[in-house]
Amino acid sequence: MNINTGDLVANASESERSMFYKKTYLHLGGAVLAFALIESALIYSGIAESFVHLLQGNKWSWLIVMVLFMGASYIADKWAHSPMSREMQYAGLGLFVLAEAIVFMPLIYMALKYAAPTVLPTAALMTIMLSAGLMFTAFTTKKNFSFLAPAITIGSFVALGLILGSIIFGFQLGIFFFAAMIVFSAAVILYQTSQMIHEYHSDQYVAASLGLFSSIGLMFWYMVQFLMSLTGND
Repeated sequence: MNINTGDLVANASESERSMFYKKTYLHLGGAVLAFALIESALIYSGIAESFVHLLQGNKWSWLIVMVLFMGASYIADKWAHSPMSREMQYAGLGLFVLAEAIVFMPLIYMALKYAAPTVLPTAALMTIMLSAGLMFTAFTTKKNFSFLAPAITIGSFVALGLILGSIIFGFQLGIFFFAAMIVFSAAVILYQTSQMIHEYHSDQYVAASLGLFSSIGLMFWYMVQFLMSLTGND
């Protein structure tokens, strides 16, 4: 049975589009809340501290974590786009939220332990404001930002190469890299919002919410690192 039988959102009726956007953002809000709860549990249970010590003990540990996260992300995206089962779609979203929380553990722990207490709330507020502004731009202009796809693909490989190089050779990426990645993540948010408007079907709200959650998470990740570097806590 194929459950993805809805019209393209761009071609759907006004009521169908409204319901799709409502469900997408409700699922996005649920994913953010679940992420916050899981992250809090990992931090305050002591798991995050142990995880940080594990990563510090072996430079290859973070590389292994990255590979596992990329694998989990690929599987989660496939599940979230499953045309056969709504349960599989929710499993994909849940898997991605869990994987994201695990990857964020060291960063959140370090920010809480060593950075100024304003770093995390400031990063969250700035991410929310920028994301909202970018989504508003995509909705009001009604422009299809699919032309950003090649630049995002190339940028992803360049960023991945630099990150892998920093892990293997031990050099610091620095504040300019973090700033560039915030700009890059802004392009990804524009692209994901455009995809939601122009390319998704009206019953693919779970997959749409995963795409938005992923791109917003990317911006938050680099916003935290940028602010930590800016205040000398990198």
